[in-house]
Amino acid sequence: MKRVVVIGAGQAGLSAAYHLRRSGLAPWDDYLILDGSPGPGGAWQFRWPSLTLKTVNGVHDLPGMEFAETLAAGADPGEVPASAAVPKYFAEYESRFALPVRRPAKVVVVVCDRGDHFSIETSTDTIATRGLINATGTWEQPFVPRYRGMETFAGRQLHTKDYRSAEEFRGKHVVVVGGGISAVQLLDEISLVTSTTWVTRREPVWLDRDFTPDVGREAVAMVEDRVRRGLPPGSVVSVTGLLLTPSLAAARERGALERHPMFDRVTPTGVEWSDGTTVAADVILWATGFRSALDHLAPLHLRGPGGGITMTGRLATQVERNPRIHLLGYGPSASTVGANRAGRAAVQELLTTV
Repeated sequence: MKRVVVIGAGQAGLSAAYHLRRSGLAPWDDYLILDGSPGPGGAWQFRWPSLTLKTVNGVHDLPGMEFAETLAAGADPGEVPASAAVPKYFAEYESRFALPVRRPAKVVVVVCDRGDHFSIETSTDTIATRGLINATGTWEQPFVPRYRGMETFAGRQLHTKDYRSAEEFRGKHVVVVGGGISAVQLLDEISLVTSTTWVTRREPVWLDRDFTPDVGREAVAMVEDRVRRGLPPGSVVSVTGLLLTPSLAAARERGALERHPMFDRVTPTGVEWSDGTTVAADVILWATGFRSALDHLAPLHLRGPGGGITMTGRLATQVERNPRIHLLGYGPSASTVGANRAGRAAVQELLTTV
C-alpha cells in the first residue's frame, strides 16, 4: 500500500514527485511514479526532430534544477532537437533527486476498492494506493475529427503525433487542418518545401500584443474558470490567439498562411467544400490537437454529463467527486509553468487527505 502514486513522469509528474520527496515521504515505500514510456522525457522524447529549442514555446525549469545546467556550453538552440535535450534534462533530474520512477509501467485501469484506496492495474502488476496524482498529459490521445469520405482518400493521412519531417512531403500537395500552435508551426515548415492548403474551423485570431506573463495568466484564469464549472478545458490558444513570430510573419509574406474554411468532405483525390470547390491533395495532415489521456480512470466516473470534470482546490487540480485524486496537466496546469505550481499545490492538498 502506497500513500501516493503518481501516474506519468513528464513535467507535471516530476514536479509532483519532487514535492513528495520534499514532504519527507520515503521513495518506493510511501510513494511511487509510474511511467509508461521507455525512457525519461515524457512526450518530449517523441516530438518531431525539426522541433528545436528555438522553435518550442519554452521549456520551463523543474523545481530545484535549471534546464540550462544540462545544455552543452555554447549550444545553439536552433540546432538542438527538443526530443534529445528535454529527455536528457528529465533523466538527470530523476537521478539528482533519486525519484522512484518505475518504467515502462503502462497503467491499464484504476478502480476504487471499498472506498478507502485505489487499485492501479499496470502492464506488469497491480498497486494499491490511498492517493492518486494523475499526470498523463495528452500525447497518447491524439484527436482526429470525422468527415465524410475520409475512408475513401487515396493519399496519406496522418496526425501531428506521426509527423517527422517536411522533407517526406516534397513534391506533394499537403492540406494542413487545424488552427493551433502546432498546426501553424508545421504549416510553416512544410510550405518551405512544397505546396500547401491551410484549413481551419474558425477564423484564426492573431495575438496583437506580446505574449507577456499577464497575457498568460489571463488565459490560464479563463481555462481554470471552465474546469471549476465542470466544463471541458478548451485550449489556451482559443483564448489568447496565435503569436505571430518572425518565422510565421515570413510564412504569411509568402502566402502560406492564407486560411480556408473547413471543407465539407474528403474525396479520393482531395477535399471538397459545400459550394463544389475542390483541392487536389496527396497528404492530409490533421493538426487537430489532443485530448486528455484519462481513459484508464473511466471506472472512477469522474466526468459529468457534458464530458468535463469538475475541479476544485487552490489551483483547480483536485477532483470534486473524489478529493483523493488530483489531475495535473488538465486544464490550467497543462502548461509547463502551470504544471510546476500545480505539482506543489496538489501534493500539499493531497497529503492532508491521505
